[in-house]
Amino acid sequence: MANSTVLIESLPIREQEKRREKGSDFSELSRRIADAGLLRRRPLYYTVRFGAVALALAGGVAAFVTLGNSWSQLFVAVALAVVFGQLGLAAHDLAHRQVFSRRRPSEIGGLLVANLLLGMSYGWWMNKHTRHHANPNHEEKDPDVAPDILVWSRRQASRAKGLPRFVGKHQAALFFPLLTLEGLNLSFSSFKALRSPSMKRPVLEGTLLVAHFALYFGGLFTVLSPGKALAFIAVHQGLFGVYLGSVFAPNHKGMPMIEEGTRLDFLRRQVLTSRNVRGGVLVDAFMGGLNYQIEHHLFPSMPTPALGRAQDITERYCAELGVPYYQTGLLASHREALRHLRDVGEPLRDAR
Repeated sequence: MANSTVLIESLPIREQEKRREKGSDFSELSRRIADAGLLRRRPLYYTVRFGAVALALAGGVAAFVTLGNSWSQLFVAVALAVVFGQLGLAAHDLAHRQVFSRRRPSEIGGLLVANLLLGMSYGWWMNKHTRHHANPNHEEKDPDVAPDILVWSRRQASRAKGLPRFVGKHQAALFFPLLTLEGLNLSFSSFKALRSPSMKRPVLEGTLLVAHFALYFGGLFTVLSPGKALAFIAVHQGLFGVYLGSVFAPNHKGMPMIEEGTRLDFLRRQVLTSRNVRGGVLVDAFMGGLNYQIEHHLFPSMPTPALGRAQDITERYCAELGVPYYQTGLLASHREALRHLRDVGEPLRDAR
């Protein structure tokens, strides 16, 4: 499973037909998870976690104001890149209703955190992420593996033209440099999406986005000289993008890609295309619980602190079914993702 350059063509589901008479494989796992009480909301956990992120953000802003027009502000930029990454993880949990069970408070919190604090459209990202969860690593249906710049399968590489064809030749080496632009790309895509018919509240979202950047650029260019302000933006946005990419890339990149027409039930579709990342408390905090990617995809609304126990239940259940369940370390997951990028780009390098 570590080197997943081969597409899933068809996976046998023989035993599944018998199990369907008594209910799907996922329904049995869902029953076990519910019986363990792992879907209950954890208000104390999120109060502490979000409170810590809010304090870190306030501390970063206070340090920025105190230091004034100094090159020491670049250290503040580094710290705020981490804070922004944590804000992104908070917006993710709000969007999945892990924090609140009801839609309205989840949406209000998501708009404030994503649009106002991060400069990223909550509505645009929610639409994109929902499609990803429905069809992870699907060549045609998962927007996260669309060949916009990078190619994620040899099939995509064979069809690549323009920029993806050029970048795809050396995409493994270019992956982390490209991540430095991810924060800016999220904001650019957010503004672009305001004109989309799928955007439910374009005026509200646009207003919050404008407010974010008015405060962000206004504060930077008021306190810092133009050169220092541009340096701050480069460090802050660049590291913010790398942080986000380092959290999301290990989850699916390098795992099997799914072609159109492949038949997989819900449990197998989520488990086979996802990778868990081991590492203990530090990795849990760094990745905001998304290192339990298999469990998160199976139970998107499950609160973060319940994912570790859910992992034990899910791994044992997959062993009962004979469904491959894959997890590895953080550095190994990145090596596998980069190896996959290099392998699928090989036809482009070999082309004359």
